[in-house]
Amino acid sequence: MARPSKPLITRSTAVAASIEIIDSEGLEAFSLPRLAQHLGVRAPSLYHHFSDKNEILTAIAKHIAGKSVIKPRRQPGPDWPEYFVSLALNFRQSVLRHRNAAPILVEHLPREILIDSFEDAAQFLSDSGVPLHLHIQILDGMEMLCIGAVMVEPLRRPAGGRSLFPNIDAAAHPHLAEAAAANELSVKEMFAERIRSFLYGVVLTGENRQAGNEESA
Repeated sequence: MARPSKPLITRSTAVAASIEIIDSEGLEAFSLPRLAQHLGVRAPSLYHHFSDKNEILTAIAKHIAGKSVIKPRRQPGPDWPEYFVSLALNFRQSVLRHRNAAPILVEHLPREILIDSFEDAAQFLSDSGVPLHLHIQILDGMEMLCIGAVMVEPLRRPAGGRSLFPNIDAAAHPHLAEAAAANELSVKEMFAERIRSFLYGVVLTGENRQAGNEESA
């Protein structure tokens, strides 16, 4: 398809417009003709910046999971897990702000796109005195937990408070109803505790493994 001789839009404008469409109309409504219509241009104008729809979706994923996620200001130190809890919460907020686009992150967010973010996180771990052999376990686990949340939470209907299991029939599911009633954490708080438990658990397991190796030596 022929391209216009001069770009009529910018790459960032196209990404922002794509997100607007997905936010308001849903992912299934997004297409190159729809994006061109939204921008008031013809579809060939998009090819100045993107080779195809997949490249646009990758740019959207990178924007939501990268540029839109605010880095915490916490300094490296012994409380380093709280930096990653804050970072995970910021990631969650960015995704939920564009919950219709959540499936894009699963399919169009290859790890190499965020390699600079992984480097920053590895340096933070090093500066905080976290043992080097735990770094990849922490970074990989954080990615899995956050992407897992991306896959599940945005697909739920937005619910406030502790409404993880709405409309439970206490007679049919008494144990689940009792557990839900006893839960004191909001969905956001449970996400933070999940991240926190993982991080402190990695450290504790690593220390126990190290102690066991020393005893058996």
